[in-house]
Amino acid sequence: MNRIILILCLALTSLCADAQTLRQMNDNGNFNSMDADGNTTNNKFNKHNNDTTRNKEIPKGLRVWKIDRKFGDVFPSLPDTMPHLFMNTIFNTGKYGEYNTTGNNYTPRLSRIAADQPLTGQFMFVQPYSHVMKQPEDLLFTNTLSPITNVTYDNCGDKLNGEDHIDVMFATNANKRLGFGFDLNYSYARGYYANQSTSHFGTTLFGSYDGDRYKMHAMFSVYHQKVAENGGITNDDYITHPETFDDQFAENEIPTVLQRNWNRNDNIHLFLTHRYSFGFYRKVRMTDEEIKARRFAAESKKDNAERKKEEEKKRKEEENVKEETLVFSDNKTDETLADSIETALADTLKKEYVPVTSVIHTLDLNNYGRIYQAYDTPADYYANTYYDLNADNAYRGDSIYDRTRHFSMKNTLAIAMLEGFNKWAKAGLKIFATHELRNFQMPDIIKDGEVEHTVMGKWNEHNISVGGQLIKTQGKTLHYNLAAETWLVGEDAGQIKVDFSTDLNFPLFGDTVSLGAKAYFYRLNPTFYQRHYHSKHIWWDNSLSKETRTRVEGLFTYRKTNTRLRVAVEEIQNYTYFGMSYDATTDSRSKMSAQVMQSGKNINLLTAQVMQDFRLGPLNWENIFTFQSSSQEDVLPVPTINVFTNLYLKFKIAKVLAVEFGADGYWFSKYYAPDYCPQLSQFAIQQTADSRVKIGGYPFIDVYANMHLKHTRFFVMMSHVNGGSGSRQYFLAPHYPSPGRVIRFGLSWNFFN
Repeated sequence: MNRIILILCLALTSLCADAQTLRQMNDNGNFNSMDADGNTTNNKFNKHNNDTTRNKEIPKGLRVWKIDRKFGDVFPSLPDTMPHLFMNTIFNTGKYGEYNTTGNNYTPRLSRIAADQPLTGQFMFVQPYSHVMKQPEDLLFTNTLSPITNVTYDNCGDKLNGEDHIDVMFATNANKRLGFGFDLNYSYARGYYANQSTSHFGTTLFGSYDGDRYKMHAMFSVYHQKVAENGGITNDDYITHPETFDDQFAENEIPTVLQRNWNRNDNIHLFLTHRYSFGFYRKVRMTDEEIKARRFAAESKKDNAERKKEEEKKRKEEENVKEETLVFSDNKTDETLADSIETALADTLKKEYVPVTSVIHTLDLNNYGRIYQAYDTPADYYANTYYDLNADNAYRGDSIYDRTRHFSMKNTLAIAMLEGFNKWAKAGLKIFATHELRNFQMPDIIKDGEVEHTVMGKWNEHNISVGGQLIKTQGKTLHYNLAAETWLVGEDAGQIKVDFSTDLNFPLFGDTVSLGAKAYFYRLNPTFYQRHYHSKHIWWDNSLSKETRTRVEGLFTYRKTNTRLRVAVEEIQNYTYFGMSYDATTDSRSKMSAQVMQSGKNINLLTAQVMQDFRLGPLNWENIFTFQSSSQEDVLPVPTINVFTNLYLKFKIAKVLAVEFGADGYWFSKYYAPDYCPQLSQFAIQQTADSRVKIGGYPFIDVYANMHLKHTRFFVMMSHVNGGSGSRQYFLAPHYPSPGRVIRFGLSWNFFN
């Protein structure tokens, strides 16, 4: 309750501060001072005050962009300050509720839209935590006129079951080319069910330099993650049929399969991409916006000079200094200033550097460490035990301390011929080569005669690949990007990746129609941990074939009717996936095992998605309807239908406070969703016929008030408002129920200083 009062006070403080700010402004738009009694005074209360910043307006301007991870190419983006659906950004279920999770926030997640599931990474254990980890291609780099700070905080629950999340971002510029900043992110969710608390702490430092010849982007991040694993509740009837039990159980009293089990990840990442360009300077005409900006700057310079002259004159008069001693500027200086202003207004040309050829280098360093730790494992829970550490390692019996580490270093060197340096260069061309070193550590068993010893084994892998890219990003009508890469030497020799994307934009009925298409062909070697994994109770060394994926995807967008249509068709050969099996009893699990498998049949996946928005005055209705079909549901299960809908009123209070008041929800059809294997931090196919269960067919509905006032966003929400009523089938993973009704609050505040 104290946190609820705190957040409401902050929101009210923001409203009052903005109103007070308006009252404190004088007729010239400057701020007046206030005495101890709150009475307005003049800024000249101290005539000897030499503060030169009191009449200066803090400049507010922010440009953000994202980069390509391989080459560092820049893609303009929008700042993360959009108020719409701000309340949904706090969930690991996704902005549109499209992810399956294990119930608590900040736990592992998996998209129900199979076409959006990423390829398995080399360190698969952190991949399900994409909600709390920043990748270089997702980071927003900044260029700002003044330092900017953003503080985001959301909260729910109490000391027993609540959540706290705070994110602080700071960005500034040393000059117009060099910018840097940091991001601190702390997420802590105790969990509404037993033994499922999560804690994530991440620090990210970033910087960029945007010179004519030299450009650079850098990122350094450190993450510490600790997640308690409860293995799901022992009996789904505690949720679906609570009337069958003699006693009524609160959510945190429902028995869970595991206790005193944790996954811990500690990761360090360093990313650097930079380039040096050879080219020439040329004069080009400024755009209308640039001409207006230059005119505004010139006029502001003139106004500032006149204001300073007048202020200096008044100050001298107040000090009883004779008029003839006042020296601000002579006629020659005034004439020079006027001439420079006229020259600035008359000159509509600017000097532009045209890069013709660039040499690009990208360094990607990653150091991962994972521990699966347990002290209290149920009897017969695991089907197999592969080793029992000796007394020197201090872990025996039901204690588990599985460790694995991974280090990777990737260097990419590229030469680029950039598009647009003359009228004949309609596309850019890159050729590149990449070397990657991968090191892995995990338990291994060696024999000394007849005696087996458990040691930390080490594996090294090297790869060399080459490729090229043909890209066109300039212009308004047609854009395309064709990239290809093949691996020549190393563990992944014979691997191939080909990506193609294009979009065509043309006018139709007074608006613009966009037709986009994507296609790729991948022939990929399974990752190291798909081929090898060693732990106390799960162990495999697989000989796997390369997985082949072929996809074609189309996207139609018509802004006038707010309509988007997406259709994707994909064929997968040698599909590589995780499988999980166990015997389920009424109060526990037994004989649990997990493994990596490959499908011997080709899988065909169809995805059709319609995104349609409607608006009638203040009433808005947004919808995302997804249809999916998999030819092998026992290997790649998908819900046939997935729906997100958002119905809300949008209006303003006192012409300054923007409000979105409504309800959103998501629903998906029943299917055999992947189960969650805590020992691997992976979602795995249910393989035991007797224990397979379906989830879905249940709506998750939230009611919210989402507000925006100048630089502040805040919301009040009751999530899962229908929890505890109806069918009570609120599972987003088998045996992992979601919390019931929860009141949530959130606030995001931008500061310019």
